[in-house]
Amino acid sequence: MDLYAFPPVAALLDGAHALLMGLAELLAPFTGATSAAAAIVLVTLLVRTALIPVGVSQAKAEQGRARLAPRLAELQRRHAKNPERLQREMMALYRDENTSPFAGCLPMLAQAPVVGIIYALFILPTIAGHDNALLQETLAGVPLGSSLAGSLVEGTLAPAGFAVFATIILSIALVGEVTRRVFRAQATAVPAAPARPAAAGARTAASASPLSTAGAQRMLGLLQFVTAVVAVFVPLAAGLYLLVTVAWTLGQRVLLRRVYPLPQPNPA
Repeated sequence: MDLYAFPPVAALLDGAHALLMGLAELLAPFTGATSAAAAIVLVTLLVRTALIPVGVSQAKAEQGRARLAPRLAELQRRHAKNPERLQREMMALYRDENTSPFAGCLPMLAQAPVVGIIYALFILPTIAGHDNALLQETLAGVPLGSSLAGSLVEGTLAPAGFAVFATIILSIALVGEVTRRVFRAQATAVPAAPARPAAAGARTAASASPLSTAGAQRMLGLLQFVTAVVAVFVPLAAGLYLLVTVAWTLGQRVLLRRVYPLPQPNPA
């Protein structure tokens, strides 16, 4: 069964197609041939604006986890030999403080349907029984429905097209690297646990939260670059959406970190 032909999905895509085409027509007097690309940027900004409250919630959750780090480390020390008791105590602490070790994941999940819709809009030749006019739209002469990987396989990639793809993909990677460096440095600004022997303190601090272990931090660092890899394979339109999203996310996180700073480490 073709998922895109399922009536509710087809209706959703048809509405999204009409919205993008309408925005492109409105922007055409100002942006010319790049009106569809400009419409995608505008939609991205609108989505991110709607998600600002979720970003604020994420910043508060990060601040809360940092504030609880010493108490979590103390629980780890007390119940190191009883993992089940440790898990219960940690969850109780998060519950009492009205936070969660996994709080803040909603922005990524909330955007997944939007990315999926944009992806579908630029790969389907027909939508709800009519031709997909979005496939005729371009950015700097490159079809918004084309991808770097697909163009390479088909042998249709021109130098100008490669430059467009490379600009977007490398920009996503650059934003990811800046994000990794900025927040890796800021992640050290958490309160120290009560004085313990050095080795034990290191173990408890690393184990205080599922997201604070060395392996988890390395994984989060790598995830900053996964978006750039994804942009190689998705249509140019989706890559443009991803670029605006990661740039917005970096700026928003920097701003919100100033509003909700992490507690400063205890020199003792």
